[in-house]
Amino acid sequence: MRRFPLLVLLLATIAGLWWQRVSVGEFMFGQIAERRAGRNALAAYGDGLTLIFCGTGSPLPDPQRAESCLAVKAGDTLLLIDAGDGGVRKLAGWGVPLGGLDAVLLTHLHSDHIEGLAPALLLRWTGSAARTPLPLIGPPGTAQVAAGYNMMLAADASYRTAHHGEAITPTGGGQFAGQEQPPGVVWNQGGLVITAFAVNHAPVAPAYGYRIAYKGRTVVVSGDTAATPAVARAARGADVLVHEALQPRLVAGITRGLAASGQARTAQITRDILNYHTTPEQAAALAAQAGARMLVLTHIVPPVPMRLFEAAFLGDAPQRFAGPIRIARDGTVLHLPASSSAIDEDAL
Repeated sequence: MRRFPLLVLLLATIAGLWWQRVSVGEFMFGQIAERRAGRNALAAYGDGLTLIFCGTGSPLPDPQRAESCLAVKAGDTLLLIDAGDGGVRKLAGWGVPLGGLDAVLLTHLHSDHIEGLAPALLLRWTGSAARTPLPLIGPPGTAQVAAGYNMMLAADASYRTAHHGEAITPTGGGQFAGQEQPPGVVWNQGGLVITAFAVNHAPVAPAYGYRIAYKGRTVVVSGDTAATPAVARAARGADVLVHEALQPRLVAGITRGLAASGQARTAQITRDILNYHTTPEQAAALAAQAGARMLVLTHIVPPVPMRLFEAAFLGDAPQRFAGPIRIARDGTVLHLPASSSAIDEDAL
């Protein structure tokens, strides 16, 4: 009998909450939104190299992974390496303040590496009231990409300035400034030195990887490439090698399914991609040859929906590289403190 009043009270409480669900929902949403809107996901990481994997997928549809995107923070500098579809929006959702974005570096001009440039431009412009164009740095053809985006977004930029005013969206900030660079040093500011080197993504040429050095820490990003000694040379002694990876044995299942369903053209594409990417085993061999301390795989092909399949994706890569191997996911964070040997792993 004593339980009956408690049951009545519980039902009355539930009924009251249901009756007041609009006001309760508004209050709860307001509290959550206020905390999320004011957060800075980078504040937890001190001086050093911080990598945020904002896109670890490929053009193949993957609900868990955006297209190629890597955020790099070094001191007060914030850069993106590539900006595929969905990656920049994920950064913003995690609380990365993109108003501080200093530049975007492109490894090459495939669509899955440039489709997210518009959100990067907008969030940097509105987040900082930028009055100068956002530098877009990459191989030959980068200036054409910048000009194309500027043309596409010209009307949008004029609308936003007219609506929000020069104090918030000033004229000139809603544009890219394309900078085409040959292999060599492409960034040298504030102790951060980034060197571009040519990789083998033929017929895409030139295509770049990047060696990133800051206060005694070094990360090498392969970009899209077939296995090439150039990556091992660039990654010699690096703390982390970030390398793209495609597992042909798993792609073969997709190819068989496409061919069996009469999708011959798409099946041929899944055959064609095998010759200008790197297997996990090959990436591991390159990391071992370079003497890198950690290997992180990204641009994952095909999509690996569950950790259950990660061993099949890696194959015998762990036998080829003695150091730790990670399959990056969207939200993976690596922090390499300045003048240290530590590699701290986190997730947003």
